[in-house]
Amino acid sequence: MTENPTDPARPTQRLSEAGVSIWLDDLSRERLDTGNLAELVRTRDVVGVTTNPTIFAKALSEGNAYDGTLAELAGTDVEPAVERITTDDVRAAADVLRDVYDATRTVDGRVSIEVDPRLARDTAATVETATRLWATVDRPNAMIKIPATLEGLPAITAALAEGISVNVTLIFSIERYRGVMDAFLAGLEQARANGHDLAPIGSVASFFVSRVDAAVDKALTEVGTDDALELRGKAAIANARLAYAAYEEVFATDRWKALAAAGAKPQRPLWASTGVKDPSYRDTLYVDELVAPGVVNTMPQGTLDAFADHGLVVGDTVSGTAEASAATIAAIEAQGISMDEVTRQLEDEGVHKFEVSWDELLTTTKAGLDDAGA
Repeated sequence: MTENPTDPARPTQRLSEAGVSIWLDDLSRERLDTGNLAELVRTRDVVGVTTNPTIFAKALSEGNAYDGTLAELAGTDVEPAVERITTDDVRAAADVLRDVYDATRTVDGRVSIEVDPRLARDTAATVETATRLWATVDRPNAMIKIPATLEGLPAITAALAEGISVNVTLIFSIERYRGVMDAFLAGLEQARANGHDLAPIGSVASFFVSRVDAAVDKALTEVGTDDALELRGKAAIANARLAYAAYEEVFATDRWKALAAAGAKPQRPLWASTGVKDPSYRDTLYVDELVAPGVVNTMPQGTLDAFADHGLVVGDTVSGTAEASAATIAAIEAQGISMDEVTRQLEDEGVHKFEVSWDELLTTTKAGLDDAGA
């Protein structure tokens, strides 16, 4: 059956109308070459794209869409080759989404590319790389992904101060999220002082969801009591809803209002890691339960397909839930589980996983360059 992109009953359209921007958590040369990305914009209401080293490593290892580029780059060093391949894809995706960017007045139509994750604990190197990637992609609707490590916070501020749009990634705790929002406000204040137009400077704060449940559910299962088992599958949504409450608080302050009066747009919460890890959970759980105005949900293809087929949109499922969400977190901690420890571990694991994926990307690209030059 051919999808009707103007069907008001379409779940993705209803989600968009509820104020959630749908971004695709995937990108490949094949998607670009076949027109698949443009088709998702038309039929699935996709208005943005996120990437990471894992996504690019997978794209390079499948099919032959990169053969021509690898042949052209044969004989070059692997790291410049990786940067060329990934920035080419992001630039092309940004061009596909440029009409969305213009139509939404710079809010959506964004495509993110990540700084080398091996630099996550190095502020100066992160800023240097972010600046180079921004110049290389050379599209106003690009975003540079910087991790929300302690060392990443000043890098976020420095990049924004230079007019670079930033996707802050790997946020797990409310405390760190507040630090991210403060870094955003400081960056825009410096950008204004530097004479930059604030209107096109975009930012999202990528708050990870399913990984929280995976970690907390494991701990609750180890506790094993009925009360503990009853709390499985509740930590991630409660944590994200508390993040939204923090967002509402910060973006109602006089500090933000002064920046908004100068043309700035808020740093939107972005729900990341929205594919369920536990197959017993509803496959659209982290979309259905996190509907709120002014947020982004970046979905892997499987989650997007599932939501397009049977997603539920019953209105705002986040606003006004802070008290109940705090009670859920308190109940989890009453089982002897420290959310601070869980989120700290998840950040360390997240950085490590992206480092491993980066190494895989380098290895796959090196093999492709060697084959092309043989």
